[in-house]
Amino acid sequence: MQSRLGTMDSDWGQRSSQELMSRYVSKETGYKVPKEGWRICLAHEFKEKRKPFQAKDVSLSNIFKHVGLGVRYLKWWYKKTKIEKKAPFIDMFGAQPLNQIYGAPLGGIGGGTITRGWRGEFCRWQLNPGMYHYKTVNTNQFTVCLRRDGNTVYQQVLSVEHPPAFQSWNWGYCGEYAFYHALYPRAWTVYDLPGQNVTLTCRQISPIIPHDYQDSSLPVAVFVWDVENRNDFTLDVSIMFTMLNGSGLKDDESGGHWNEPFHLEKDGEAVMGVVLHHCTTVNPYTLCMAARHQPDQVISHQTAFSPKGTGSGLWSDLITDGRLDSPTGSSKPTAKGESVCAALAVSCSVPAQSRNTLEFSLSWDMPEFTFGSRERQHCRRYTRYFGSGGDASPSLSHYALTHYTQWERSIEEWQTPILQDGSLPSWYKSALFNELYFVADGGTVWTELPEDADVSGGLRSEDGGLPAQPDIIKEFGRFAYLEGQEYRMYNTYDVHFYASFALIMLWPKLALSLQYDIAGAVVQQDPTVRLHLMNGQCSAVKTKNVVPHDIGDPDDEPWQRSNAYLIHDTADWKDLNLKFVLQVYRDFHLTQDAQYLQDMWPICVAVMDSEKKFDLDGDGLIENSGYPDQTYDGWTVTGPSAYCGGLWLASLCVMCKMATLLEKQDSCLEYRDMLDRGSAAFDKLLWNGTYYNYDSSKRNFSNSVMSDQCAGHWFLKASGLGEGEYQAFPKEKIQRALKSVFDLNVMSFAGGQMGAVNGMRPEGVPDRSSVQSDEVWIGVVYGLAATMIHEGMRDEGLRTAEGCYRTVWEKLGMAFQTPEAYSEKNIYRSLAYMRPLSVWAMQLALNASHVDQSTSAQTKAAEQS
Repeated sequence: MQSRLGTMDSDWGQRSSQELMSRYVSKETGYKVPKEGWRICLAHEFKEKRKPFQAKDVSLSNIFKHVGLGVRYLKWWYKKTKIEKKAPFIDMFGAQPLNQIYGAPLGGIGGGTITRGWRGEFCRWQLNPGMYHYKTVNTNQFTVCLRRDGNTVYQQVLSVEHPPAFQSWNWGYCGEYAFYHALYPRAWTVYDLPGQNVTLTCRQISPIIPHDYQDSSLPVAVFVWDVENRNDFTLDVSIMFTMLNGSGLKDDESGGHWNEPFHLEKDGEAVMGVVLHHCTTVNPYTLCMAARHQPDQVISHQTAFSPKGTGSGLWSDLITDGRLDSPTGSSKPTAKGESVCAALAVSCSVPAQSRNTLEFSLSWDMPEFTFGSRERQHCRRYTRYFGSGGDASPSLSHYALTHYTQWERSIEEWQTPILQDGSLPSWYKSALFNELYFVADGGTVWTELPEDADVSGGLRSEDGGLPAQPDIIKEFGRFAYLEGQEYRMYNTYDVHFYASFALIMLWPKLALSLQYDIAGAVVQQDPTVRLHLMNGQCSAVKTKNVVPHDIGDPDDEPWQRSNAYLIHDTADWKDLNLKFVLQVYRDFHLTQDAQYLQDMWPICVAVMDSEKKFDLDGDGLIENSGYPDQTYDGWTVTGPSAYCGGLWLASLCVMCKMATLLEKQDSCLEYRDMLDRGSAAFDKLLWNGTYYNYDSSKRNFSNSVMSDQCAGHWFLKASGLGEGEYQAFPKEKIQRALKSVFDLNVMSFAGGQMGAVNGMRPEGVPDRSSVQSDEVWIGVVYGLAATMIHEGMRDEGLRTAEGCYRTVWEKLGMAFQTPEAYSEKNIYRSLAYMRPLSVWAMQLALNASHVDQSTSAQTKAAEQS
């Protein structure tokens, strides 16, 4: 069976990948472009055009179930948008339409991001933390000029578009002669200039470096242009970079913006460029284009030009001699209603049959910011190294241009062992690295901890709580990322449960910092009574000893107020407490941070105590008692369920392990007793011989096959548990359940080529009893695949995950905006979502399987000797 699956995947995958490059007519492959990654011809058009899920897409049967919710949401939405004049954190009436254009984002972690599309557009902006806008700024371009014997023979904007701006410019590069290749955090665009015997390879580099907590925070990117001249004569080549002072918003014309050239020499290296001062009242920033001085190159600039008009002045300036005028002094501040641009050009000579390299950097500096409430200033992480004065962009540019080769060495050392592993399919290598875009481009903020901050929630260490300022947050800062670019809630905890694998494996200090923040929120309470949208009931905003759903909306004041009360009563989210406990031990297992385990133990005890009240029958197993199970919205669960019940048993198991490590013998005996009784009840109530039923209610859909039914066991395996003394589920039943999920949810859905549907009926049709049960959740599928790999079902796991990757990246055109969900046909939900970072759980499982195989081989060799 395994070899059959592998053969099928190979043929199917080749057809899917080849389609993206089918319109590329050149034979040029560019300079040192890697084999692995996501590759697409600039002339490609995606055939399938999907629409976002909106309120009108709810089925009639589910409308009747959710009439109350709909009315409550509409009232809240109207107040938020029409009265408060703010964007709702989830907008069911204004979902982001699908633009199949995005490429790898620019910038490090937590300093804001600018996304450059795969056709070269600067098209998605997140400079104000967590607040996105999707505006393609046509001014922002690279242009090439070729000169021979003192005459310009070719000048072209490297864009396939034909925008109305700058009619004097030569737009409309032939996309059939270019392709884009992404292997985050780098990307390559290869242009084989038609009729010129010249190939340009633009390499884009951002400082996303595992276990690096300095350079990874920098708001910078570098563009390295390798110019290959295949002619028998020398060419003079210029690349011009143009940039708008702003990001395409109305405040670009608010007045007071200005540009200035700069020259910065340090440590024997000189960098020149233009700084663009964007002087808004709230969250002002600078942009900076720069190039490094090289002996055989000329750097020139145009400090300011208008984005209105034909652009003939700048175009003629470059075409005359391949250089710009380079005026001295700053530009005048713009008047209201005006905007301003700048340009930077680098020129070099490229001998016949030879190559030369040109370098640019782009940096942005918004050192301090306020969220939407304007209540307090926050200082970004990178200010620890470059200051908070708002004048750091030249220094950032200098640092980027003199350190990017070191970044690339670090990136290659990290990625090469995986890329060279011939046992892993190419699509997986692309998914693993390219899905990491969300760590930086998830509305991410990484801030310094203010001196007066107290993250303990008011319960200090001596009283069973936390230090006011844990050492890890003081040293490594605070970290938050959105549930999704459209679901604007920071650190949504039930989703972070899946996504957290990327952080704990690559930036473990940030993962632990986030956990301390959540732990401090657990002990807080807010008795303010509010209406909850889901059930229409009023109760306290925050219950003590309950994990919060999230830490807030960037349009309000994160770390101060959560959005949780708007969805459910926090006491209803039983899975959040369990997910906190499971992550605490998983994180300790992977970091061996004994202080972290010691600090988190009393918090874990408190949240587990709050869960015990749901053991209504005294059988050691919690029940849902009519509350929504945090799996699919609208699917109310009665009695124990496979999902929460499984998480509960896994949590009891890790509590036993932590109690043993901390020498808490009485606690260990207590949790062991509950685990033994709960496991027996779980099997009795939910196991049907081939899988675990969704719940134990005996209703029409209670025996649906849930793709995520083994989530608790997954986390045990990821934590080095799940067998022997620390086993919560019989191995043979887990493997039987996974086989049922593979046969039904994967292979009986969409021809086995779209991943695993959330819910499947035993007769092989999707469960449509709730709004989300017939969706595919990409992040859940990656977690399911990891579970299969842990259980020796490697080929089944890879086949399951491959369906999601092919659908998102190759069929639907959702590169660098992987959604939360898609249905078999027509719609998707919530673009650019956190959960697909769980693909790193697959890598953890693969790593573990390699260790197991190595240990087994050593044991066998020892026995033979």
